[in-house]
Amino acid sequence: MNGVDLFLLGRALMKIGEDALPEPPGGSGKYAGSARMVLVVASDIAEHPESAVGEIATRTGLPQSQVSTAIARLKEAGTVFTTPDPADRRRALVSQAPGTSDRLAQVRATGIEDALATALGTDDPARVAEVAQALERLARSLLPDRGL
Repeated sequence: MNGVDLFLLGRALMKIGEDALPEPPGGSGKYAGSARMVLVVASDIAEHPESAVGEIATRTGLPQSQVSTAIARLKEAGTVFTTPDPADRRRALVSQAPGTSDRLAQVRATGIEDALATALGTDDPARVAEVAQALERLARSLLPDRGL
């Protein structure tokens, strides 16, 4: 594998991830790019409460500006709240608001199997499971802070 192949693989994996997300409310097709980023940030915050913006950016691989924008949208919606970091009052720690959003829970619980089967062009559950397990191993290696 070379850098180009790895880049193309990353793009293919992003498409599978997008296809695996449940449709937005109202059946309007796919999430817009900014809405996907908000979902990624909200999911990370649910998994890692009391995180600073920089920590969320590091875990998600998103630019800090996108994380800040997503947090602002989530805060406006009442989905998250911030508190001052007791160790450094200049930083804010972000946590999920009480009462997990049903939508976020649905998004986090949605598996990749159907999207993966479509991408692989097979309905063989053994083949889909094999590739899903390989992706889980890859994620554990490359995303160690994600708790996978």
